[in-house]
Amino acid sequence: MIVLIDRLRVDPLAWIHRREARGIARELETGHHRVAVVTYGQQTQARSEPRILLRLSDPVMREATAEHVRANVPYAGPGAAALERCYDKYEATRAAAAAGIACPETALAHRSSDIPRPRVLKPRRGSDSIGLRLLGESPVPERCRNERYIVQRQIFGREITIAVFRAHVGAPLGLLLPLGRPHSFIRKYLLPPNRTALADDAVAARVRALAERIARMFGVDWAARIDLIHETASDRLVFLECDAAPLVGTGSAWAASFEAAGINRADQLRFLLRR
Repeated sequence: MIVLIDRLRVDPLAWIHRREARGIARELETGHHRVAVVTYGQQTQARSEPRILLRLSDPVMREATAEHVRANVPYAGPGAAALERCYDKYEATRAAAAAGIACPETALAHRSSDIPRPRVLKPRRGSDSIGLRLLGESPVPERCRNERYIVQRQIFGREITIAVFRAHVGAPLGLLLPLGRPHSFIRKYLLPPNRTALADDAVAARVRALAERIARMFGVDWAARIDLIHETASDRLVFLECDAAPLVGTGSAWAASFEAAGINRADQLRFLLRR
């Protein structure tokens, strides 16, 4: 089989995903799979390969899934349509809110004057919290006052992440972050917080039910990670993001969520190879 990885380029996501892809390839080899690690764009032999696992950063994953769908080449990875639905945070939040799911008040950055303070600024498209910025009471920087950014009311509470794979739902994990500190790119990859299973069984059941509903709404057809926040003041579970192309390697939040649900790594790898 082929594990398709990012091109070597100066981009933190490319390095993170390349490292993860090579780790998964080693795991598969240990499990007696014959594995070739191939760089996206150089996979001439992939056309006749019976199994391709896409392990690419989100921007490249969008390109690769669309290409494989157009060429009618089967692969293991997120569906192109589901990925597009989740990638645009503005439209994803609008869709979730329309379905009756609690979301932060959200607007495009150049039309955000009515969003209550304190506020958060995010790129409209992207992943891994790159570009996330706490605005607090401050105005949106002039360079960000356009449709490429969104502004949301800042929600205060405990951040929660949970893994899904099609109809399978993992265990919710609370992120041990200081109140009001978002799960930023630096926090995810340089100073990661501890993750712990939720002690409140009733809240955990609510999280699992909501995650299943969100995954179904977005048409998640492979692995995904859903991020929520349990708002302290209201007891609401507020939707933050559905990442339809998450990191799934050993040590990732996706893997830890399924491990906490009793799904071991061997079974997780079997999930990931499904087309």
